[in-house]
Order: sequence, then structure tokens, then C-alpha cells
Amino acid sequence: MAEQAPSAEPEGGAPDDDVKRRFREALERKQAKAKAGTAHDDLGSKAGHAHGPAAHKRSFRRKSG
Repeated sequence: MAEQAPSAEPEGGAPDDDVKRRFREALERKQAKAKAGTAHDDLGSKAGHAHGPAAHKRSFRRKSG
């Protein structure tokens, strides 16, 4: 009876190792997909410049009425 317990333990550990291996492979595939994309470093900003010239001083007008 004592000999049956050790032989059952490796069989019980094998499915866990298989599950871990499959998860690890899936993670590697996911990371490979993320690295396969191109970087956006070479692209410019969406906001290229502000609207209109900002070099002149603002002029405030008093409301009339």
C-alpha cells in the first residue's frame, strides 16, 4: 500500500506541469504578438501646433451695454 502512493504522485503532478507548460506557451505567443507590432516613436504628435499665432499680446475690450 505504501508503494502505491509514490507511484500516484508523479502521475498527479504531470497534468499540473502540462497546464503550466500550456499557459507558459500561450504567454510567450501573446508577448511575441505584442513585440511584432511597429513602434510609434517615429510618428509625430497629433497636435502639431496651436491654432493661430500666439506671438501677439492679447487685447481685452470692455463690454459695452
